[in-house]
Amino acid sequence: MHRILLREVVIDAPASTFAATRDFWAAALLTDAQQVAASPEFTALRAPAALSWVGLQEIGGTEARYHLDIETDDVEAEVARLTGLGAVEVASGRTWVVMRDPAGLLFDVVPQESPWFAERSHEVP
Repeated sequence: MHRILLREVVIDAPASTFAATRDFWAAALLTDAQQVAASPEFTALRAPAALSWVGLQEIGGTEARYHLDIETDDVEAEVARLTGLGAVEVASGRTWVVMRDPAGLLFDVVPQESPWFAERSHEVP
């Protein structure tokens, strides 16, 4: 058995509009943006007016989009479960797996990290 939680909304912005996108979403969600030191392509919005974490990712020249992060205490098991439900594995990151849902939308399966994981996550039967 493992647990899952829809943890984060990530705004993927091209390099050419990243600063404006970052500044817009920080102001829109009444917060400050802070680059993630260990992963400079990521910027966190600290304590946004949101129920989940909100982050930004600079994606070079690729078209802007959003993606979701599903947090789990067993990435491998969750990837297998979601593949069985119709998702397709697209790529692997340092600690996460990029997947595509049946509609073609990207999302990541990421390791447990949020402070509210134990409280809010659901056990997968």
